[in-house]
Amino acid sequence: MSSVTFETQRAALADVVAIPVTPFAEDGTVDQEAHRALLRRLLDGGVGILTPNGNTGEFYALSPEERRLVTELTVDEAGDRAAILVGVGHDVPTAVASARHARELGARMVMVHQPVHPYVSEGGWVDYHRAIAEAVPELGVVPYIRNPQLPGARLAELADACPNVIGVKYAVPDAVRFAAFARDAGLDRLVWIAGLAEPYAPSYFSAGATGFTSGLVNVAPSVSLHMMEALRSGDHAAAMKVWEQIRRFEELRAAGGSANNVTVVKEALASLGLCRRDVRPPSSALPEDERAEVAAIAAEWSL
Repeated sequence: MSSVTFETQRAALADVVAIPVTPFAEDGTVDQEAHRALLRRLLDGGVGILTPNGNTGEFYALSPEERRLVTELTVDEAGDRAAILVGVGHDVPTAVASARHARELGARMVMVHQPVHPYVSEGGWVDYHRAIAEAVPELGVVPYIRNPQLPGARLAELADACPNVIGVKYAVPDAVRFAAFARDAGLDRLVWIAGLAEPYAPSYFSAGATGFTSGLVNVAPSVSLHMMEALRSGDHAAAMKVWEQIRRFEELRAAGGSANNVTVVKEALASLGLCRRDVRPPSSALPEDERAEVAAIAAEWSL
């Protein structure tokens, strides 16, 4: 299959790749109405690509049925207003079934979560992604890389075997490693997404990224889009102004090995009256003293 087939998908990835939260109702189920309302808020805010079942959506805390529901709600709500990049993962048959479900709904891309396994070999990493990519050759495939041991040459090997591997969500917190990895894999053959969101976007863009993921975008779409605008225009100073604006929020999310990554986002949304603050174990609610700080940041952004 020619890479020309994927030009629309490739273009969509070079943007703010929003990772929507999955709001829960009081009884612990997915709050479908709140979910739709939050998606509409992102779409109305100008977001052009959504990732249902990403980590900010608590992918690993959702049941298979809930993951399907989240995908269905997102595709239905977005219609033709945004590209959809569906998160898939777990064992190969589960990931393939999720990817085929996404395809049936009309989604045109999947993001493959980093394999959660204590023993990941380089060759096994390629085999895992190849099995998924070959099962859905019509879909653009985006590996989500969090493994600092993986060399860029292995991604090149995967892309050689699977022309539908079109982009990479790179989430190793090392800008030097990213620059080398992207060049070893092929800087121009893939769309490079800074997978650690706004804090890393300016440095990763300077090394070749053209998109970045965002959980913060759930709270303040205009802030994330402003950073993207600055990065696209090469205005590093303006991008760093936004960086300074979001720094404390992202520090709260990153503390303790990102223990409160989703919690802080949902707390901000709760402070704005947009959904409940509930997260599922192994995440937990914010301590009282941090709630006020998050609410103050969210209030400032929503002015």
